[in-house]
Amino acid sequence: MSGKTVTRADLAESVFRKVGLSRTESAELVETVIDEICDAIVRGETVKLSSFATFQVRDKNERIGRNPKTGEEVPISPRRVMTFKASNVLKQKILKSHVSRKARAEKAASRTAS
Repeated sequence: MSGKTVTRADLAESVFRKVGLSRTESAELVETVIDEICDAIVRGETVKLSSFATFQVRDKNERIGRNPKTGEEVPISPRRVMTFKASNVLKQKILKSHVSRKARAEKAASRTAS
């Protein structure tokens, strides 16, 4: 893995380069989109970004958990959690990238072994 983290600044820079807005306008656009997504999720709405993913808030009921070290039963309080489900398009892109990366690594390994 490359270990690179994509930040808001990276997204704003990409918008600046590809769309042609100013850097300030690009940063504001990215912030506006992220804020709208966050607000919708907080309201309990499902956010579906076609060809990317679906974000959804789910209610979890109270349940009994167990401390793995002591075996003691502990109640886990009810809560709301956010789920992220990648679209099939995104899953296929990830799989394609993995397969091509694996093939390149195998090719490089066979060259060094020769």
